[in-house]
Amino acid sequence: MKVQVLAAAVALSLAALLPAAAAPMVIKYSHVVADQTPKGQAALKFKELAEKALPGKVEVQVFPNSQLFGDGKEMEALLLGDVQIIAPSLAKFAKYTKKLQIFDLPFLFDDIAAVDRFQDSAKGQELLDSMTGKGIKGLGYLHNGMKQLSANKPLKTPADAKGLKFRIQSSDVLEAQFKAVGGNPQKLAFAEVYQALQTGVVDGTENPWSNIYTKKFHEVQKVIMDSNHGVLDYMVITNAGWWKSLPDDVRTALNKAMVESIKYGNKVAFDEAENYRQKVIADKKADVMPMSKAELGQWREAMKPVWTKFEGDIGKDLIDAALAANK
Repeated sequence: MKVQVLAAAVALSLAALLPAAAAPMVIKYSHVVADQTPKGQAALKFKELAEKALPGKVEVQVFPNSQLFGDGKEMEALLLGDVQIIAPSLAKFAKYTKKLQIFDLPFLFDDIAAVDRFQDSAKGQELLDSMTGKGIKGLGYLHNGMKQLSANKPLKTPADAKGLKFRIQSSDVLEAQFKAVGGNPQKLAFAEVYQALQTGVVDGTENPWSNIYTKKFHEVQKVIMDSNHGVLDYMVITNAGWWKSLPDDVRTALNKAMVESIKYGNKVAFDEAENYRQKVIADKKADVMPMSKAELGQWREAMKPVWTKFEGDIGKDLIDAALAANK
């Protein structure tokens, strides 16, 4: 018995002399949508890949549905270090840089493949570092989807939009977009859009297929154009100081996990957009109408003054790079 007690005491003494195992670094990834969305799926994939690459070194905690911070508070929380990764929509960065308004410019990109080519280009990648002076480091772009025009009549040419009231997000670019074709832009909260369309407060709007179907906008619009005229994307960002402070091996592994998780999320977004488009067609409550190359050309010509208006803030070099991505 004495031998056993002595052995136990020795073991405890040796354990006390050994260094304690370091607790894993906690990385909080906060976003405002559900796990089932492309953004939510990308966040969970990042957790899986990061923890697999750095076992015991990092613990990624994902907080969906504004559990930690909502749209209005998440940027402040990131800059204060209360959260390490967030993924706001590109429209949320105007106070930090005007250059990201390029993604609001209408009829600039032919399709999502052109958006990818621009975002992967040198100019697109430079934008990820356009806010480091303000403490924000971009880690990559995450797709939501291309926007489609809708109304209660076909919008084949710019003249078809004249006099119609269109719901828009709060954006100077989107306001200029509809004014350029004689439309009347109306800023409305997203939650109010269905009723506004139903009651005629507005005549039309613009949304990606996922919003059109899940919010039932196709039930209160007669026509949805296959316009692909704009993009709704996010930028996954982190605190620039925190990112720079990470050990090189950890930062490299996390960056690789982020690249792979974004690739995964973008595939989900692409598949989801086509799936919802087919569901809208199958419901037969609104006509989904294609736009010919000539018709799209007319819309693009009508929007060039909008590009010029914001060229000073965005930069002609960026606009030229975006157009080159269409080729």
